[in-house]
Order: sequence, then C-alpha cells, then structure tokens
Amino acid sequence: MLNKSSQKTSNESVRQQNSGLVLEALRRDGPLAHTDLSASTGLSSATVSAITADLEKLGLIERREVANAGHRGRPRVLFNRRRDAAHVIAVRISSHAVQYSLADYRGTLIDRIEEPRDHGATTSAAFLKGFRETIERLIRRSGLAEDAVMTISISSKGIADRDGAKLLWSPIFGYESLDFESALSGLSHPGVSDSSLSGRGSIRLFNESLLVTHALLLRLEKTRETPLPALATLSLGHSIGLGVALRDRSGLVRVVAPNFGHMLHAADGKLCRCGAYGCVEASAGFYGILRAAFEVPPDTIPAKFVPLGEMEKIASRARQGHRVSEYAFRQAGLALGQSLSRMLSLAEETMPIAITGPGTRFMDLLMRGLTEGLGQSQHVRVHGAPEILIITEEETLVFEGHVDRALTEIDQDLGG
Repeated sequence: MLNKSSQKTSNESVRQQNSGLVLEALRRDGPLAHTDLSASTGLSSATVSAITADLEKLGLIERREVANAGHRGRPRVLFNRRRDAAHVIAVRISSHAVQYSLADYRGTLIDRIEEPRDHGATTSAAFLKGFRETIERLIRRSGLAEDAVMTISISSKGIADRDGAKLLWSPIFGYESLDFESALSGLSHPGVSDSSLSGRGSIRLFNESLLVTHALLLRLEKTRETPLPALATLSLGHSIGLGVALRDRSGLVRVVAPNFGHMLHAADGKLCRCGAYGCVEASAGFYGILRAAFEVPPDTIPAKFVPLGEMEKIASRARQGHRVSEYAFRQAGLALGQSLSRMLSLAEETMPIAITGPGTRFMDLLMRGLTEGLGQSQHVRVHGAPEILIITEEETLVFEGHVDRALTEIDQDLGG
C-alpha cells in the first residue's frame, strides 16, 4: 500500500505527464478546443479541464473565444500556447555561415541574424568570442525581459560531447574543441542570465543531422497513415552527415547521429579532413569530388571549403560528357551507396532514406553509383531497395528540430 508521500509523488508525476501531453498537442496542432484536446491526448474531459486551468494559471497557455458558424450558440473556446511564456535561441553552424534564430513559445521565428563564416585563420577562441557577442546582440535588440530565453540550442557538423555543450571535432576547427557552455557563462544582458541558463534553462549542442532526422520524422508522420518504424537522413555537402531514427516496440523513438562521414570506407589512400585515409567523406564530400574531378593525388590535403559555384562547374562538365568529372560523381555515389548498405545491415531495417543538403542538386550524377552501391548489399537484395526521398529544406528542418526539442524540454520544466 502506498504511503501518503509516495501517493503524492505518483499523483504529481501523472499530472506532469498529462500537462506535457496537453502542451505537446498544442505545439503540434494548436489552437485546439477542449474536445479536440481530449481526443488528441486521450485524456478525459475533466482531466483536460483541470490541466488547462493549471496551465493558464502558470501563464503557459491562453484561451480565445471564436464565434460559431452561423453565430448561434456559445462561442467556441480555443486554447493555445502563450507566445511570450518562454523563448529559444537556435544556432546553426554550417560550412558557409552561422545562423542565430530567436523563436517564441509557439515555435514561431521572431528574429534572425546570419553571419558569413571566416574561412581564414580564425581560432576557436576568436570564434567563441564572436559567437557570444552575436547571442548578446540578438537578445539585446529583441527587448525581451530577464529570463525570457530558456534554452540556447546549437548545432554543427562534427562530434558533440554527449554530457555537455562541447564540440569535440568539427570540419573547420578539427580537433580544437569548442566549449559553448564556458563561452556563454556569465551572460549579463537582459534575456539571458546565469540564473536562467544554469537554473531554469540550458545550453544544448547537437549534431546537425540528428535535428534534421527528428524534424523530418515529425513531418512525414503527419502525411502517413501508420508510424514509420525507422528513418535515415543523409546530408550531402562539404561534410557528409547521417541521422537515424529507430522506433522500439513500445513506440518510443530514439534518434542518433553516428559519425558516418568519417566511417572508414576503403583502403584507397584518400586523405580525409579528419586526418584518416579512406573515410566516406574523402570520396563523397565536395572536396573529395573536386579532388577526383581534377585528378589531384588522393593524399592531397583537403580544402576546408569548396564554393558551391565550383561544384556547379564540375557538375556542368559531367553533364556535358566530361568523363573524369562524371567518374568523380559516380565514385562518390558508389561510396555513399556501399556505406548506406552497411548501415541498413546493422540496423536490420529497410527504412526510407531522405537525402538533404546542397549536394541534392547533383543527385542526377550521384544516383547511378548510389544505386549500384546499395544493390551490392545482401540486405538490399533480400529486403528490397529503400525508398529514396530528396529533401531540399535542410536549413528549415534544422530550425524545426532545434525548436521542437527545446520546447519539449521547456514544457517538462515549466509544466511540472
């Protein structure tokens, strides 16, 4: 038999879980009426009434009356998340730019600053100093109240520390790590303070491909009749990234971003930006294709950044029948296909593979090799080729992934 303390804890846990269900429903589909919330969450009418009353008192949701069609009967009451209840800053660090976005509690973008990347000799210390200054500038010009920003969510290609906000390896800074938590400590401008970030809020760092996979899974499941058991997203560009979402038997989804681009692929002597030889990226990244197209020795030090215009020139030559350029793209596709086939064999799932990033504009040149590489796998021969989706909205998906994960965390903190 439960004692009073245990029963109270159990009741609080149930109430927190129910609050989370209501806030999630409003985030996904709001504004919603009382009956819609009950249907969406599976909670009873009485429970929804109690939860919405609590959330209104906490200032997390608001109600609005809407006249019924024909102006008969009582107005409908619609609940929605209050925009100003909390804010999130989402930062995307890419090869060519750093994008700082400010979103409200409904996930709406309200301000953005984008700064070009300096591909010169910028040190990690100089980068972090500029990073902090831009965060402060974004908050200062927003005019937000103190503690309004609950989470700063950061993403980059590379390897992120699971236990903190430290980038352990990145394409630009290599093994010179970036500690964002330390860099953002002691922020004093209104909107972000030590108390807001270390107490009520947080600083988070993600591999970019994880966020893309998270957001795309949410999108796809709105258009499909049954939940997807698994999904992979492959990002093509200066770097090669992979995100994988797997659903367990209970329906819970786990999203991971393995270090796919730097998985050893072939003992062919191709030097990768990570310092190893034979990585997937050394063949399929933009610098790998550039190196092959110009018949540069495979152990040549890779370029840190290849302008998209340069890739377009190589693609144009390939489409006009230039054999070496054509071969460079085909070999890149082959490396991708063979590596994806190994991933499918390990996952034991035939899952849709969504291809994103600037490299999607060259899919006509990559697809032959990619299909050939996938077809060499026993898994594909037995279970069939995976569905290939071409997604051109990588930047938007990164933002959506940032915001959805951050708001989910904030809901748990505030709704509890």
